[in-house]
Amino acid sequence: MLTDIEIAENCKLKDIREIAKKLNLAEEELEPYGKYKAKINLEKVNPKAKLILVTAINPTASGEGKTTISIGLADGLARAGKKVCLALREPSLGPVFGIKGGAAGGGYAQVVPMADINLHFTGDLHAVTAANNLLCAMIDNHIFRNLEPKIKTVYFKRCMDMNDRSLRSITLHNPAGNMKGCTSYDREEGFEITAASEVMACLCLATDLADLKKRIGNIVVGVTDNGDYVRART
Repeated sequence: MLTDIEIAENCKLKDIREIAKKLNLAEEELEPYGKYKAKINLEKVNPKAKLILVTAINPTASGEGKTTISIGLADGLARAGKKVCLALREPSLGPVFGIKGGAAGGGYAQVVPMADINLHFTGDLHAVTAANNLLCAMIDNHIFRNLEPKIKTVYFKRCMDMNDRSLRSITLHNPAGNMKGCTSYDREEGFEITAASEVMACLCLATDLADLKKRIGNIVVGVTDNGDYVRART
């Protein structure tokens, strides 16, 4: 019996432009990422379709089943002659090397290129990670240089797209060294998984770039001695 990865690697992939034509998408409506992946420019398309939502009530401990059922349903509708497009959330890298494995389906009901989708895809999760941790670095620099407003307690955490238990609870040490006017401090912090970060939540809820900037600016990163909120835009 072939494993999931063996089945995926034995698939003959179709050019993403060929897939797009089946959905009546023109080439200028795509933003290609190589030959087999692409983003759709939503400003140029106005899809009209029926939406079927597939969710889970009692998933297994490993979480498998939801994606596989969704893919099987889409394949069945396509086999019945319906024009169908399956929408799945991007897998987090976190579970890939754990008991669950990947999150792109399984067996002959999976999406390909499976390895690319599970590990890097179009780089969005990595971009969210970088944005999140840039804000963390700015917060620490703000405290280190003793700038106003003075942040007493930091709420915002770092993130990474990996399940690393050793980093869930850490102690940060920021020595002032010989820098005049700078502050030395220690504090407890930790890493969240990127998919559960507040920046990711902002990205998912945003309607456009301006809305995304507003939402990220509203993130509460900490509080002052007076109990006032300090936001990312401060």
